[in-house]
Amino acid sequence: MTQTQAVNEDSLNTKHMRRILASSFIGSAIEFYDFILYAMAASIVFNQVFFSNLDPAVGLFASFGTLAVGYVARPLGGLIFGHFGDRVGRKTVLIISMTLMGVGTTMIGLLPTTAQIGMAAPILLVALRILQGIAVGGEWGGAMLVALEHSPAKRRGFAASFANMGGPAGAVLATLTISAFSLLPEDAFMSWGWRVPFLLSVVLIGVGLTIRLKVAETPLFLELEKKAEKKKLPFVEVFRTYPRNLVLGTLAGMSSYTVQGLMTVWAVSYIIDAGVDTTHVLNIKAIGATLTIIAIWFAAKASDRFGRRPVMLVGMVAGAVLAYPILWLLQTDTLWGFAIGLFLANGIIQGTIFGPFGAFVAELFPTRMRYTGASLTYQSASTLGAGFTPMIASGLVLVAGGELWLVGLVWVLSFVVAAVCILMTKEGKDADLSGEMK
Repeated sequence: MTQTQAVNEDSLNTKHMRRILASSFIGSAIEFYDFILYAMAASIVFNQVFFSNLDPAVGLFASFGTLAVGYVARPLGGLIFGHFGDRVGRKTVLIISMTLMGVGTTMIGLLPTTAQIGMAAPILLVALRILQGIAVGGEWGGAMLVALEHSPAKRRGFAASFANMGGPAGAVLATLTISAFSLLPEDAFMSWGWRVPFLLSVVLIGVGLTIRLKVAETPLFLELEKKAEKKKLPFVEVFRTYPRNLVLGTLAGMSSYTVQGLMTVWAVSYIIDAGVDTTHVLNIKAIGATLTIIAIWFAAKASDRFGRRPVMLVGMVAGAVLAYPILWLLQTDTLWGFAIGLFLANGIIQGTIFGPFGAFVAELFPTRMRYTGASLTYQSASTLGAGFTPMIASGLVLVAGGELWLVGLVWVLSFVVAAVCILMTKEGKDADLSGEMK
């Protein structure tokens, strides 16, 4: 083998890999545009449109409750799509999950309000949020594995991160889109303006499907098709053979999602209620998500050199140390305080942990159950970390009489638990993905 051939084998800069990485990034961005769009609407719209008959604080709590329902559905989506992704292939499942997401999001944009059809409106909203949760539950695992299982062994941390970078990219797009429509007069925004970003999902899904159809199935899965062990039920194997990896991976991943739920959902509502302009807050949030993408890029590259565990630990220690300073900044009730706190949370904490996380969870499971295991780990972490955090934080603030010290305590504890769990796992940077991962 020549030196040039050896370099090419370790490179992601080939036409084949560029198409795969683009598919992973763009597909994930589109799905998370839909999912995060709901989170934004839950913070500033749904409590007034679907829960207008309740006290404002209770209405916001109920709105965040519907947000949590979507997160609860994500592990179910990971289980369903993970099963078929391990049985029939990564590519087919990704196409189905994207189609379901597009249908659910578009229907939310067409949903009548409570004033128009009564209690049927919030009930239908919850049903569509569940559909969103199931769809996105199958998205990340497949998008990440298509990139990772095609990539050279020495670059798989960075390759897997393209699905992770797609998430905040979708958040940027969702935030800027709803921010643009929030410039409308308030009556227009609340009556029809908020719906347009949901309806735009139809166009984005069409683009995503066109790209996905051009990507080939992964080599590791094609190799697995020749083996009889693929006939076993993946989710049974995960729970029977790798329960420790599932639990440790989930608790480790919760840390990143806890800070995401606090700062990109709950804090948005908190600071807007304090009187800060909605459009300015959403624009700052978009900048914060951009910083997350940059941090993921560098953290994933570092994990290919130093390992997944050391890089993630840096983010976890930073998360525990910066919890109360960030909350203090939030309590200034100013745009600059919110901005600095969000930039620290998104850029330093979340991005550093999230960068290696895709490869980290993939390396916990063998190929025959990797889609199921990685999806369950990731989606369970997102549900426990981000899904309930806004609702819990709202409740903790009420219990503490408007103070944020209880929120800070939960924040710190989640990072301490995550750090302990990451120390209990094995480093997977140099693991052979075709073998067992114990």
